[in-house]
Amino acid sequence: MKAKTMSAPRIDLYSDTHTLPTQAMRQAMAEAEVGDEQNFEDPTVNKLCAMVAELLGQEAAVFLPSGTMCNQIAFRVHCQPGDEIILDYFAHPINAESGGPSALAQAQTRTLHTEHGIFTAEQVRGAFRRVNRNTPRSRVLAVENTTNAGGGSVWPIEDIAAVTATARENDMVTHMDGARLMNAVVESGTSAKEYGSYFDSLWIDLSKGLGCPIGGVLAGSAEFIDQAWRHKQLLGGAMRQAGIIAAAGVYALEHHVERLAEDHENARNFSRAIAQIPGIKLIFDRCETNLVFFDVEETGMDAATVAKKLLAHNVRIGAMGPYRMRAVTHLNIDAGQLDEAADALRKVVS
Repeated sequence: MKAKTMSAPRIDLYSDTHTLPTQAMRQAMAEAEVGDEQNFEDPTVNKLCAMVAELLGQEAAVFLPSGTMCNQIAFRVHCQPGDEIILDYFAHPINAESGGPSALAQAQTRTLHTEHGIFTAEQVRGAFRRVNRNTPRSRVLAVENTTNAGGGSVWPIEDIAAVTATARENDMVTHMDGARLMNAVVESGTSAKEYGSYFDSLWIDLSKGLGCPIGGVLAGSAEFIDQAWRHKQLLGGAMRQAGIIAAAGVYALEHHVERLAEDHENARNFSRAIAQIPGIKLIFDRCETNLVFFDVEETGMDAATVAKKLLAHNVRIGAMGPYRMRAVTHLNIDAGQLDEAADALRKVVS
């Protein structure tokens, strides 16, 4: 059977993981100093890990192939079999990591229902289980910032402080899924280090808004990262001359953080434009960062049909449910392309 191949549409709003490395980033990768990462001899990997540890206010960090691996290794380090992870109902580890918490950490999950992916200290307190021999141990509180299915919402730092304090009062450890943490930093003005001060482990993704082709960096205490390295090896994440890809992360942290504000403004403008289209309903009352969720039920079509019709206009927007769609702005999308995408959506649903 012939291998299936596809070409990407010209205006790709499916995800910020669809960013392509800039020419300057490619040049940095081509010129990267490299060595054996497993022996801590790759100077570029070492530099990236030191940068992220400093950025997040942690003792150490480890470079991993993906954000999913960052989450799953953190859970493996923190949990014993039968432990429980408390997190939002729509959190990534619940919905998009192939059952990793149960398969890899042998932990179960307890979910909190929220509107924007931001739960309260009272909800955490209500979910915590008083330990006896019949119950799982409430072990990890996991926060996602920004919240993906919550519309790209930014956790206010006072809410972070409240929920993590409640977790610690109950002898839980805290973990942040920071796939889009730098979006939260740019939008809120709260530093990554301040966010990081509330967590035992957290990570940033390099392959989303920062525009790298691969990778995430997990940070925590030196002891935590030493244990994380063991699981990195066990899960097949250990690499060799990884400086070639780590160089992209170094470049992104030096050049692509502040520009995330452009993505946020583009998303807000796009949301305002499509809100004027008959049959299109914005799902969230605000657009804080680079994610725009909308409902197409009143157009008489489902999301999959709208997505397919948009491809004929060289526009890709993801169908995230029967009628829910998500558009994501990023560094490869400019304001003019978003105007074209809004026009295409108007034509498709008219």
